[in-house]
Amino acid sequence: MSTMSPKVDGYIRKNKQWQEELNAMRAIALDCQLTEEVKWMVPCYTLEGKNVVLMHVFKEYCAYLFPKGVLLKDPAGILIQQTKNTQSARQIRFTHVDEIVEMEHILKAYIQEAIKVEEAGLKVELKDTSEFDMPEEFQTKLDEDPALKTAFEALTPGRQRAYLLYFSQAKQSKTRTARVERYAPKILEGKGLNDL
Repeated sequence: MSTMSPKVDGYIRKNKQWQEELNAMRAIALDCQLTEEVKWMVPCYTLEGKNVVLMHVFKEYCAYLFPKGVLLKDPAGILIQQTKNTQSARQIRFTHVDEIVEMEHILKAYIQEAIKVEEAGLKVELKDTSEFDMPEEFQTKLDEDPALKTAFEALTPGRQRAYLLYFSQAKQSKTRTARVERYAPKILEGKGLNDL
C-alpha cells in the first residue's frame, strides 16, 4: 500500500456523510500502488505525476472520477458521463459503502486499466472549439466588436469552450444577451469564465 497523505485524512474527516465510503475508496486506490495527493481540493491518485483517478463527493453520492475515463473499456457498464458536455472524464458513483466493498475487484480492474492508459501515454481527442454551438447573441456581439473578437480568439481553447457552453446553456435569448454583456469585459482582459 502507498503512503497516506495527511491532507486526504483532513478531506475525509471533513466529509462526514461519506467517511466510510471515502475510506474504502482510498484503500482500493492505495492498494493499486498509486501516489496519494490533493489536487483541485480533492484526493487524487497519480502515477509519476499523471492523474489516474480522483475521489469526490456530492450531496447524493460520492464517486471515483477517471480523467481519461472515455478511454476505458467499461465491461461492467458502470462509467457515467457527468454532464452531456463532459468530453473525457467518467465517474463511478456510490451511495453506500457496501457497493464499494462488493465491487472491489471490479474497481481495481478499472484503476489498473486507467494506469495502463497513462503508461501508454494515450490522449483523449477533444472536440475542437469550432464544434461547439456559437450562440447567435454572442456571434452578433463579436461581429459588432472587433476587439472582443480578437480577445476571444486569443483565449485558450478551454476558456473559449467554457464561455460558449455558459452562454448557450441559457434558454432565453435575453439571458444569453445578459451573460454576453456581463462577461465581455472579462474576455477583453484575457480572463476565463472563472478567473478572478
